[in-house]
Amino acid sequence: MDEISRLLGAAGRARSDTLSSDATQSTASRLALRHRLSQLMTCVDDLDPRTELHDKMVKTLDSAFRSCARRANRPKKDHFRLHMVTWNVATADPPEDVASLLHLNSPKTPDLYVIGLQEVYSGPVRFVSDMVLDDPWSQLFISILAPRHYVKVSSMRMQGLLLLFFSKLEHVPFIRDIQATYTRTGIFGYWGNKGGVSVRLSFYGHTLCFLNCHLAAHMKYANERVDEFERIVDTQTFDCKKAPRIMDHRLVFWFGDLNFRIQDHGMHFVRSCINNQTYNLLWSHDQLIMLKEKEQLLQEFEEGPLDFQPTYKFDLNSDTYDSRLYATWFGFNGKKRKPAWTDRILWRVRPKSPPNDEPDLKDVKRKQLKEEEEYPLKVRQELYTSSMEYSISDHKPVIGIFTLELTKMYQTPLVSLHAEGDWSADIDSMVLYRPLQPFPSSTWDWIGLYKVGFSSVSDYITYTWVKDDEVAFNEEVMQVFMSKEEIPVRGGECVLCYYSNSLRCIIGISEPFKVQESKVAVAEGLLPERINGLDKIARSDDF
Repeated sequence: MDEISRLLGAAGRARSDTLSSDATQSTASRLALRHRLSQLMTCVDDLDPRTELHDKMVKTLDSAFRSCARRANRPKKDHFRLHMVTWNVATADPPEDVASLLHLNSPKTPDLYVIGLQEVYSGPVRFVSDMVLDDPWSQLFISILAPRHYVKVSSMRMQGLLLLFFSKLEHVPFIRDIQATYTRTGIFGYWGNKGGVSVRLSFYGHTLCFLNCHLAAHMKYANERVDEFERIVDTQTFDCKKAPRIMDHRLVFWFGDLNFRIQDHGMHFVRSCINNQTYNLLWSHDQLIMLKEKEQLLQEFEEGPLDFQPTYKFDLNSDTYDSRLYATWFGFNGKKRKPAWTDRILWRVRPKSPPNDEPDLKDVKRKQLKEEEEYPLKVRQELYTSSMEYSISDHKPVIGIFTLELTKMYQTPLVSLHAEGDWSADIDSMVLYRPLQPFPSSTWDWIGLYKVGFSSVSDYITYTWVKDDEVAFNEEVMQVFMSKEEIPVRGGECVLCYYSNSLRCIIGISEPFKVQESKVAVAEGLLPERINGLDKIARSDDF
């Protein structure tokens, strides 16, 4: 290499040094590189192919070309914004305005929303109605996010625990293998007032799991809270070979009312630190931080600094920490509750581990390591704070905003589909679809017609079973039809979605298209508003 450098001469080095000090260093570096390559071509013309220097030159250039090729072929990294909320709502009905909770006025819109609630009201009558219809909290978030083109991909409810997962429409075909489950830990594991609900999925090929927990209350039960968490992690399983358990996922978010308290410090010192915003003086006595020092499972989870007020316990409809006296046995008054960071959001990126000696696990670990190298995933927390303006509960909501930096494992949906010809309620309409990649199709797969701005998979206008109504078209493109009887007479902007029963998700979405208003209905006066008007006239006394 020294001989090669001498051939290029001092002039090239001087030029490179001069250009690199320029304000446009990147452009200057490229110019310097081109200049030296020009010099290199001159040197190559003078080289004797039989010399050792010629061999060195060839090897050096080969190495440079290989480096450039690896860089050029490296998959692009994408960034996705994740907005998370955890809130113990203390059985309250939702507030009218949650704009600040969801940062709806922020110039940076999230790709994903994950909302975990605890103590959602679950009285007998309400709980039965919620089994049929969405609960008031779900209805609120859906009504706000659906018009902004977010789809509720999954949800899980266990008594007062509720977990909601929303995604921008553009990502929906790349969210697959969706499953949800729950674990009870209240009253010896038979009651669901405490426990955990989770949603797991594959996001552009990366396995993610979101676990919303409500753990045992009171200062003295710190170890019991860890035991409950370990039980939830150990018992929850999924029908997924790649990640059958929570800790097998590439990325896990653990959040909720974890109920860890600030111990040892007295009430006066804790409130003084809060008033002075010297929160760091309390961290060393936060039970979760303390337990992380000795519990290996907790050590694998990361958490941002607690640079916000403790979120529990407040008087209702105020920003005042607990000021009430509690009646206890024999007429004595109990102590006020000490403020604490009970509401938390933590995350865990699966650690890189060497291949296991056990034959069954060795190949799995090897595949994991290869996947992690080829498709890296990083998490960066952008914000970790509480929202103090909400006072319907004795807890304040906690917000965590993250950037997921990852390399997509796939770029195209599994199925492409579009509406063929003009659509209206006057004729049966046709759908063309084409598989773009192999996937486990099923006789239970279906294609749904949705209004633009639909809220969830079940929010379809109508659907058709793919296998039942399929007709041959050609080797690549397949065709199904939808009955005119189910198409809305008023028309509107719609999309088509292909739902895979095996993958439990939408795997293809068409471009929006216009369904025309029914000419027959217009001519015969059968549009809904006209029919409603006739009904009113028929019911009137003057008719």
